[in-house]
Amino acid sequence: MELKWLLYVTLLALGTLAVQAHDMDDDSDSDDVVDIEDDLDDGIEEVEESKPETSTPPPTPKVTYRPPVPTGEVYFVESFDKGTLDGWILSRAKKDDTDDEIAKYDGKWEVQDMKDTKLPGDKGLVLVTRAKHHAISSKLSKPFVFDTKPLIIQYEVNFQNGIECGGAYVKLLSKTPELSLDQFHDKTPYTIMFGPDKCGEDYKLHFIFRHKNPKTGKYEEKHAKRPDADLKTYFTDKKTHLYTLVLNPDNSFEILVDQTVVNSGNLLNDMSPPVNPPREIEDPNDQKPEDWDERPKIPDPDAVKPDDWDEDAPAKIADENAVKPEGWLDDEPEYVADPDAEKPEDWDEDMDGEWEAPQIANPKCETAPGCGTWQRPMIDNPNYKGKWKPPMIDNVNYQGIWKPRKIPNPDFFEDLEPFKMTPVSAVGLELWSMTSDIFFDNFIICTERAVADDWASDGWGLKKAADGAAEPGVVGQMMAAAEERPWLWVVYILTVALPVFLVVLFCCSGKKQPSAAEYKKTDAPQPDVVDEEKEEEKDKGDKEEEEEEEEVNEEKLGSDADIGSASQEEEEEEDDEDRKPASEEEETVNRSPRNRKPRKD
Repeated sequence: MELKWLLYVTLLALGTLAVQAHDMDDDSDSDDVVDIEDDLDDGIEEVEESKPETSTPPPTPKVTYRPPVPTGEVYFVESFDKGTLDGWILSRAKKDDTDDEIAKYDGKWEVQDMKDTKLPGDKGLVLVTRAKHHAISSKLSKPFVFDTKPLIIQYEVNFQNGIECGGAYVKLLSKTPELSLDQFHDKTPYTIMFGPDKCGEDYKLHFIFRHKNPKTGKYEEKHAKRPDADLKTYFTDKKTHLYTLVLNPDNSFEILVDQTVVNSGNLLNDMSPPVNPPREIEDPNDQKPEDWDERPKIPDPDAVKPDDWDEDAPAKIADENAVKPEGWLDDEPEYVADPDAEKPEDWDEDMDGEWEAPQIANPKCETAPGCGTWQRPMIDNPNYKGKWKPPMIDNVNYQGIWKPRKIPNPDFFEDLEPFKMTPVSAVGLELWSMTSDIFFDNFIICTERAVADDWASDGWGLKKAADGAAEPGVVGQMMAAAEERPWLWVVYILTVALPVFLVVLFCCSGKKQPSAAEYKKTDAPQPDVVDEEKEEEKDKGDKEEEEEEEEVNEEKLGSDADIGSASQEEEEEEDDEDRKPASEEEETVNRSPRNRKPRKD
């Protein structure tokens, strides 16, 4: 806060200096301003007084919440606006192979308003506890059968406290005779799993479906490819986000966040592992022949080591040209016993042995080039060749890298309609989270895109509008950002102070025009007066030409008497006009410094 107030004072001081500088210029010139400037100021004041008073900004529109209503056929819809968990069943199951302390699905669910909600009355399902297993589910109004209509799953999630490690995905539970919602757990068969999941810095948006092998009858999970979009913001901004999955009968799919496509593909081509296995596989019984040669290069069998090749020559030898530096102390050791060291009082020679002072660098060697026995430095041996090896040549028997032969895949099948999955009869949330207060709202399962869009507009759209209406303006956002990152104040100061400084510099350092009083003192012609005189002369010349043309026409059409009177009037007008320019020119010439009479002292 102290930094913020200091910046406020700095900006205020800059503005005050600019105003004072401008006022000083005005005061210095106020004695020389002509009357016309006073008239101009009066006109400006009148205009300013006539300006209407600035109206206060209109109040922020208030968004009123109304529970969304589906506009078409739906298989499941839930907005939680009744404030109860009617229709939802809490699981009483236990996880297998887990400690009893954490095996129970005893995590709490509640219907609550969102924290810091901008829409009073808009409730949702909240995962209340952390570090517990949570499971809750609800029946569809009727089972969804994958046939000729698309499947659309849509719901909202808000990580109100952020998210450390946990998921917010939904499961569409498969229609089976064994399905019991009060025993819903992680092994309960599902057809589709969809939604956000995060642990550490791994941000995911799952789309998994379980595909039944038509040959073996076993189910295998198929995972959609990871989206290219950056998903981090959806987990960290603490805003409500809308997640939508659209599955089409032609096997195409789309994944949307906030009604924007972040991933898309085809069930046949963009799932891992692929839906259909390969037609051929490697023969597991095939073995590489013993004489199979995979070596592309081999040593040359005909190569012979040269006679002068000395494998015993060392890589380094002593430099015979080296000379011992002058001042080398041969008789001084590099290290000596520390003369200031003392044997510790608790030293026991029977237990610790004979005490010896620690070694330190010989102080006499600090000023000498070296101490101890001098040895010649080692250099590379020019005759060193190392161990001789024959050169490598192409292997004429090279057969390539061996691979097992391909055989028809006995488990091959071709399912060209993976969209026709196991029917769905319930929707559930089975989650483990290290963060509490995950908010879920406005679930819908339907077949028409327009129905899902209308539902999103009436639910998520209202939340978005309310958040937008409550968000601060640009200045408020800048202040909030600076509170989190104080270095932004420096940027703000430079952004504001630099233009102010340039404006002041431009306005105050410009070339000052001489005032009217200075012209009066020197009798020099003022620029505006000279310009006005030139314009008046030009206008008068144009009038004279027009009058001459009129006179010519009158001479042709008028009588002799009229012509006489016209010519007399013309002569009088010309005399008057000639006298005016002559007097004005004479006055201008008299004002010129060259024609001014010297003053008498």
